[in-house]
Amino acid sequence: MRQVLIRHVVAGRVLFALPATVVEHTDARLVTWVAPRTPIAYPNGLAGGRLHPVGEWEIEERPWFGHGVVDLTPLGRGHMIRHFRDDDGSFRGWYVNLQAPLRPSPLGFDTMDHQLDLWIEPDGAVTWKDEDHLEQAVALGILGAGKAAEVRREAERVLEEWPFPTGWEEWRPDPSWPLPALPARWDVPSREVCSEPFL
Repeated sequence: MRQVLIRHVVAGRVLFALPATVVEHTDARLVTWVAPRTPIAYPNGLAGGRLHPVGEWEIEERPWFGHGVVDLTPLGRGHMIRHFRDDDGSFRGWYVNLQAPLRPSPLGFDTMDHQLDLWIEPDGAVTWKDEDHLEQAVALGILGAGKAAEVRREAERVLEEWPFPTGWEEWRPDPSWPLPALPARWDVPSREVCSEPFL
């Protein structure tokens, strides 16, 4: 059993840190389990529904709220698929987070959130989420217009490929697995991965 830290790094600043247990790691994908109450570092970059400049984002260390989730990240691709469950344990749906391809770091993997998201219901209904945040990210210089267009194309590509179901909808973790910890110096970016060009 291996634990890793998934971080979102923007403009040389770690804005999000998520300890997770590795379920599967191949040349094609990384599958991780985020257990309930996992200690995380979570960003608050919104005010009145609008994004702040990155330098003004506040980071809060807190437990993961709600149920545990399975995250499937195709390596080399610009998205991650998160599997959600309802209180009764039934499968709730897939959350597609558009993000930079994972890059290895000394603590696990680093990426960058690209603001745009998709929500997929079990019946296949699709909702595009946070399109306004993607536009705001461009206006603030967090993402360039060209990068934003690439993000939309990646979302459209996911829908064209339609990887649902993923095969992980009924998976359950080993209850004996220990809760991961948020390591010391989680907020120190790795020099080789903190300079992703936004444009």
